[in-house]
Amino acid sequence: MATKITSGDFDEQFLTCPVCMLHFRDPKILPCLHTFCKECLQDWATKQQPLECPTCRTQVSIPDQGVDGLRTNFYVNNLLDFAAAKKGAEPGVPCQVCEGNVEGSKSWCADCATLLCKSCTAVHRKLPCSKDHEVTPEETLKAEEAISNFHRKRHCDKHKKYELEFYCESCNALVCTACTVVDHRPGKDHNPVEIATVAQKRKRTLQELLQDIDPRLKEIQASVKKVERTMENLPPSKEAAINQTKAYFRQLANLLQKREKEILSQIDEQCLADSKALQTKKEAIEFQLAGLTSAQTFCQQAVEHGSDVHILEVGNQVQTRVETLLSKQLDLESDWSEFQFVENMTVVDVEKEVDNFGGVKTNVDVSKCKIVRKPTVQGFECVAELTIVNKEGRPCVTNSKAVTTNMKDPSGTVVPMQLQMRNWGEWEISYVPKVTGNHMLEVKVNSQQVTGSPFDVEVKEKDTPVLTIGQKGSGVGDLDGPIGVAVDKDGNIAVVERGNKRVQVFDGNTGQSLNIFPVAGEKPYGLGVDSTGRFLVTSWGEDCGLRRYSKEGKLLNTFKPDPLLDPHGLAVLKDGRMVVADKTQQKSCLLLQPDGSLIREIGKGQLKGPVSVSVDELRDVMFVTDDAGHKVFAFDLDGNMKFDFGKEGKNDGEFKTPRGVTFDRAGNIILVNNTDGRVQVFGPDGTFIRTVATVKGGSATGIALTPDGYIAVACWKGHCIELYRYM
Repeated sequence: MATKITSGDFDEQFLTCPVCMLHFRDPKILPCLHTFCKECLQDWATKQQPLECPTCRTQVSIPDQGVDGLRTNFYVNNLLDFAAAKKGAEPGVPCQVCEGNVEGSKSWCADCATLLCKSCTAVHRKLPCSKDHEVTPEETLKAEEAISNFHRKRHCDKHKKYELEFYCESCNALVCTACTVVDHRPGKDHNPVEIATVAQKRKRTLQELLQDIDPRLKEIQASVKKVERTMENLPPSKEAAINQTKAYFRQLANLLQKREKEILSQIDEQCLADSKALQTKKEAIEFQLAGLTSAQTFCQQAVEHGSDVHILEVGNQVQTRVETLLSKQLDLESDWSEFQFVENMTVVDVEKEVDNFGGVKTNVDVSKCKIVRKPTVQGFECVAELTIVNKEGRPCVTNSKAVTTNMKDPSGTVVPMQLQMRNWGEWEISYVPKVTGNHMLEVKVNSQQVTGSPFDVEVKEKDTPVLTIGQKGSGVGDLDGPIGVAVDKDGNIAVVERGNKRVQVFDGNTGQSLNIFPVAGEKPYGLGVDSTGRFLVTSWGEDCGLRRYSKEGKLLNTFKPDPLLDPHGLAVLKDGRMVVADKTQQKSCLLLQPDGSLIREIGKGQLKGPVSVSVDELRDVMFVTDDAGHKVFAFDLDGNMKFDFGKEGKNDGEFKTPRGVTFDRAGNIILVNNTDGRVQVFGPDGTFIRTVATVKGGSATGIALTPDGYIAVACWKGHCIELYRYM
């Protein structure tokens, strides 16, 4: 359980901005709950888009008002005030009003955030404009519990002299007494309640969360200690692995050196044997050469210089000798070819096998590693996600050199790829294909092919669907009249079918059907998913209403507030509030509480046939498609119309019964036409940007944007969901 912070518990770390390392100046809180100076965040935002928290690197979205729209950390302001007041109460600090009374006691006015001496305090309490201010004396500042009771008063931005004393539950806004009379008068549109009442409820909720945090903290702390123990084993494990590696390759090197010596010795022996054989043969040939040369000389002398008597005496003998020598068979060939080294295994062969000469053994089970291939489109950055798991089937970490990837396009050209680790055991393989057609993707971990590798990757053109889900039918995976579509936090695509009167959930990567459940109502239409994963479905006609279902498809609630007569499109806000388009009866949009009670009507008298709605909470703007007026309207959640755009037509920027609408991170508006099936994109102000595609069957009703940048479109006549690459 969290303990109370006393005056001696906090130090400079609570008061110092992590960016500028100075005391906070107008501290602002990011959605991740980290606090920074307003000026530091403004400077940071100019350097980085999208903005990441300087501390935790979480991507955050800045409201339309910029950094000014972020919440102020009043707790930090209180700490700063307390630190200033406590220091000011010390001897030697002058009064901030009269600038005198250095040694006297001081008091702190919470309303003015000013340090006052005893005389100025007395005057301050007598002035009509400040007599009711909260003044804290020096004795209280020095008390241990002072910091817990030290709060800077909050005043209304519109009515400066009034404190914020109420909370309008309908608007989720702090208001003053004057606001409850003027802008937030109690009624059907506003419900101001005393701050203390709402704060106590919120405090109880936070206290329950605190109780849940403690066991989780203990679990995480135990895990940290376990990781630390593992980290302690890293150095000896590294040293052992290095020694084993060196020993292994020394053995290989020794074997190679030994083999080298054997072959060199064999070469020496072979050379010696050949030399002896050739010498013997040489001597034999030389002997025959000497005999024949001698006979030749003798015969020539006899012929040239011998008398007839001499010729007759030795002629027969000479003839016999010469004929004998000439007739003798001599081996004049050397019978020796130059010896050379033979590569029984070429260097190229060794190079191919060198990866098998040892490796780093981890707990990775390549057979269990998984690859998820996202639909790929020519010219866009595409990704495949690799999850490396251990033998227990849990994600595990490995070094980047253990993962190798290779991709070739249809012509065999290598496609450049980038590999980056995203999370524990998860790697992202990114690439930009330049041509369409079938590509081959090879993925290895520890030199072993991941199951299924090499993979076929079909690259498509940008204006064709990268994935088509469903066909006409009533079976699992079939669709009949898909009309509403939504994407849950896991990226799964949920579809409401008019024909089959059911909701079907598909895997956003593979298109595989994950869940099916029936829905009530004659004509189901709108579909939304709240922050907890529950489904909300509207239906019009007989038994119309708004119904909430569990993740599994169990009916939880049915809402039928009085004004709800013809519910169509639906949007669910992060806090559970809902906006429903009532098309033909009310011709407006109804902002509802999570329990289905009405907060206010929006667009009454301005809309002709509101059919679909989408809410950009960061920019406080709600987009409504009006298929009767062939327009798109933008309202804030207070019901004020900000702008509208569009007209009937077939040209770029024109509409033919616009239906589903959504938006991207940049605030661009994406919507579909029911009549011609065009998917168009407009800027935040309604300026036409481009046409993405025209869907199958030429009739589109619902649209949703997936977290990884694909547009999911419900094709009414095509009885399918088509996914197009958008970002």
